[in-house]
Amino acid sequence: MSTASTIACHECDLLYELPVLPEGSVAKCSRCGAVLQRHKRDSLDRTLSWTIAGLILFVVANSFPFLALKSGGLVRETTLITGVVELYNEDMRSLAVLVFLTSILFPVVQLAGMLYLLLPLKVNRLPWWKPALVFRFIRSLQPWGMMEVFMVGILVSMVKLAKMAKVVPGIAIFSFAILIFVLAAAASSLDPHLVWNRLELDS
Repeated sequence: MSTASTIACHECDLLYELPVLPEGSVAKCSRCGAVLQRHKRDSLDRTLSWTIAGLILFVVANSFPFLALKSGGLVRETTLITGVVELYNEDMRSLAVLVFLTSILFPVVQLAGMLYLLLPLKVNRLPWWKPALVFRFIRSLQPWGMMEVFMVGILVSMVKLAKMAKVVPGIAIFSFAILIFVLAAAASSLDPHLVWNRLELDS
């Protein structure tokens, strides 16, 4: 494994040969001052832990009731996927697809992709199938995860529905809310330069 990596400044494209940075240090471009690389403590271990926690929360969020409505002795429970199905059945198919992609599919693909990459790297092995391609793909999905926007919409809906029926939050909604912060923590703890160095730019 190389002790230095070639990197282009993200702002001005000036090339650098960066050595392995000491813990807590930051490398900046000498021309424009942009941050080239920031060494994050225990990046792989922390990101892997957050990823596993995120997958557990995702399973809970999609397996248990999201909300329950009580009115006149009747109780109706909904799950995350039933909301998508109802949107589709109400002829709001574009919105249903958008909610499914940004709140269910993209987050789970991102989590599964990170687990696929980080578990082998943890034991100093390379993932068996095109790890560089997988890493590029899941990095490109990150801006499309809009779970926090979906959560804000749910909270607004809860306020409006409370005037018509009693709204009972389920365990899934709490798991979903925590998952938003877990995904943010995983993204914050990940050092992509370290991952590329471990993958040895195997493209």
